[in-house]
Amino acid sequence: MLFLDRPYVSDFFLKRVSESGHAALRTPFTEELSRQSGLPLHLVDDAEAERRCRAGDRLYSNSENALDWVLAHLGDLPLAGSIRAMKDKAALRRMMSALAPDFFFREIPAAELASTDISGWPRPFILKPSVGFFSMGVHTVTNEADWKRALEAVERNAGQGGFPDSVVNQSRFIAEQYIMGDEYAVDLYFDEQGEPVILNIFQHRFASFEDVSDRLYVTGEAVIRPNLSRFTDWFRKANALIGARNFPAHVELRVDNGQILPIEFNPMRFAGLCTTDMAAFAFGLNTAETYLDGGRPDFDSLLAGREGKTYSMILLNRPEGLSPDAALDFERLAASFQRVLELRKISVPELPLFGILFTETDERQSDELDRILKSDLTEFLF
Repeated sequence: MLFLDRPYVSDFFLKRVSESGHAALRTPFTEELSRQSGLPLHLVDDAEAERRCRAGDRLYSNSENALDWVLAHLGDLPLAGSIRAMKDKAALRRMMSALAPDFFFREIPAAELASTDISGWPRPFILKPSVGFFSMGVHTVTNEADWKRALEAVERNAGQGGFPDSVVNQSRFIAEQYIMGDEYAVDLYFDEQGEPVILNIFQHRFASFEDVSDRLYVTGEAVIRPNLSRFTDWFRKANALIGARNFPAHVELRVDNGQILPIEFNPMRFAGLCTTDMAAFAFGLNTAETYLDGGRPDFDSLLAGREGKTYSMILLNRPEGLSPDAALDFERLAASFQRVLELRKISVPELPLFGILFTETDERQSDELDRILKSDLTEFLF
């Protein structure tokens, strides 16, 4: 059972949904998607969607905007408990404390941020909404000046974003120690026994220590093979605390000197904005379909012949303060990469993006990834 919602559904994903015949909830948005694309969708009403879910159909959504519907119609089911446990970052920190008892974090109501004494807190730390999405409202704090700037940004952005409270809610914040080490993002699901099934692993690369952007994620053999077994083992321990069953998630974590520490669990979806499509471009795996059909990827076969290749998804963020009329020269940008797998232009007001670029790069010639990671994209503006 699929829930398709704003802010964005890729043409690639929509085509695969149409071809699969999986049912999707009928809404004005899905009806418009079908009409504009010309693709037939198997749409069902609220009552039929609820009946299917209660009868045991697996649920998947491209967007966390669908969480409100799930909680309203299926709030008494165990999956609703898994959603609540994952979406509230402070609640998740408390739950995960058994795996990392020395991890520092504090939950702070927004109204109390200005009066909060941070003098005794370990530095650096991260401040972010307790319920959030897409690195919105995330700040790295290393000193008092950073803290002041973060508070000013929180006040300036209060009430903005265009997402429901179940997706982004800036009434409560969480401050937590900065987790050192390499950052990864994992698309996986927990099966009917609660066993983790990993569908893709991305490494999240940053331009600097202060960088908290979502510019560059890479995958491929060099990312998946060293991490598949240890991440599976860790997710098994984590889910012993959460108890999710038949449940998809996109999880961000860091590995510091061999210790795995979670950043956040994102329920009911894989990589946001349909960037989970990366698995199909990289090694031919449709992650949502695999989950809905109960499949288990054979990475030995999927990665065969792809040695030495890095597959990237590059989020083309609009620089802050840029004029709404500013346009990106997509063709010139694409020409700076060895091989473009897909270039997606995105024009969605609530998303601060020009688009998303999917590429394949030879690991021995990866300068192009270093360049785009550090670029503010102004050199590619018309």
